[in-house]
Amino acid sequence: MVAAAVVTAALASGCGIRTTSVPVDAGAAPSRVPCSVTGDGVTTQTTGVPVQVFLLCGSQLEEVDRRTPLPEEKADGDPVPTASALLAQLLGDPSESERQAGFSTAVKGPLVVTGGYKGDPPATLRLSRQPEDLTPTALSQIVCTLAHSSAGAGEASVVLGGPGPYPPRRYACTTELKERPESAAPTTALPSPSPS
Repeated sequence: MVAAAVVTAALASGCGIRTTSVPVDAGAAPSRVPCSVTGDGVTTQTTGVPVQVFLLCGSQLEEVDRRTPLPEEKADGDPVPTASALLAQLLGDPSESERQAGFSTAVKGPLVVTGGYKGDPPATLRLSRQPEDLTPTALSQIVCTLAHSSAGAGEASVVLGGPGPYPPRRYACTTELKERPESAAPTTALPSPSPS
């Protein structure tokens, strides 16, 4: 009986890793997926304007090259056509080559984007759902994709609001957000819109 207990204890401690009382943060687990689309199979769309969108790969956001049928001439200062085209890219399923490289999207419909209300700051975009009602990962994808496009508000940020009378907020696409898209996007409060 004692011998069996000794053998069991020896087997249990035989993994070669000594326990420690000090917490160790070794970072995210290494990923076996490449997170890189090679060749000419980046997307099934072969014509249109080149754009970049942020998709999930592993536990991070990675930029992916796409093509979208954006109008050749954008309305003067109107970010909505670009934002709508980019949102459509995020709502669509990744291509086969993107899936094989480990990419996915957390952005789910129905979801549309329109311009700001009267009194909103310039370049405001309003989603058909409140930004805070989206999953943090989906919102992070939207924020980073729009912030790094002509629909953004500069300085890697985008001004977003929802369908209600609530004031929009400036959302920043930071390095930390790309590395941890499940966390809340950094925001800055903006003035409330005036009644329309």
